[in-house]
Amino acid sequence: MSLDFYNPPSALLASGSKKGVDLGGQKCIISIDENHNLYNEGYIYTEMSWGEFYEDVAGIEDQIDTFTTKEYSSIREDPDALVKEITSTLKRIMDENRLYYGIGDFEVDAFLNQNTIIPGLKLDTELINKLLEAHKESRDKDLFPTLIKDEEGERYINISFRGTNKDRLHFSGDNLEDISDNLRMAKGFATGIVCATKEAALFFMMNDKIVFREDATAEFYIDQKSIETIESGIKNNELFPVNWFRFDIGIRSFETLELWDDIKDNAELKQILKEYDDYIINFVINKYQKYATSTKMSAEFEKDFDEMSWWEKRKALKDMRDAIKILTKEYKE
Repeated sequence: MSLDFYNPPSALLASGSKKGVDLGGQKCIISIDENHNLYNEGYIYTEMSWGEFYEDVAGIEDQIDTFTTKEYSSIREDPDALVKEITSTLKRIMDENRLYYGIGDFEVDAFLNQNTIIPGLKLDTELINKLLEAHKESRDKDLFPTLIKDEEGERYINISFRGTNKDRLHFSGDNLEDISDNLRMAKGFATGIVCATKEAALFFMMNDKIVFREDATAEFYIDQKSIETIESGIKNNELFPVNWFRFDIGIRSFETLELWDDIKDNAELKQILKEYDDYIINFVINKYQKYATSTKMSAEFEKDFDEMSWWEKRKALKDMRDAIKILTKEYKE
């Protein structure tokens, strides 16, 4: 299923030529709407450069001679700016009737390194060398497609998640109530490789540690089917490798920020996180109220729910979710 990614990070549009390549990285805050489209809400940091190759020097034509900064901004080492950005972003997400999705990390190295440069991912050198050769061919033959679209002043690209566990990034649900119910409990990360086609950026998941229960754990794996698909696509000139990615999912993704320990007790941050938690809980309550009404069960639990403590609310929502899953299964049988 194709989705739209609005205001996409330039790292997803990275390319190159015989003269040089785009290099760098970007970490941004991402939201999601009821149609599962993603939005880049702002950057934790952006560091993008153009690396110029050596000219007329035999044997090192693919090595970088000079770097020219194209984009640079960072608040990852500024606690006050970080709190301000998180606060304003969550307010905007709520005002736009969207949900906080997580933090996206996009790293561009033209696959010139001998290993992956994204935290949490390790791949065989043989595959990285194939990505390197494919990237070089795309540069030399000017094969990188133009993905950006602009309609009524809104810039976006088409994207699609691929991989055995792609549903851990592309949640099920036809409305914000369903999506929020999944996102509310989600934590962990997914990593992989972005490859472009002529129409879209495909996010191939290589591994993930995303769980949807507090007591759940995830085991490390490498998605061999995704690797086979990428290798086949490269061979047939259907896929053009662009960059590495990592998504940290759910509200707890803020805990992965370098300055989290410095800002977690900030009063302004705690207030906006509480407001957002209330915002999410309202979606979930609406979902269960609709279910209760449709099954002619008592829907008079909102008042009691409001009187619960924060921990009681979390347990109640978990119990309701588990109960509905069991009942739905029984009704289908």
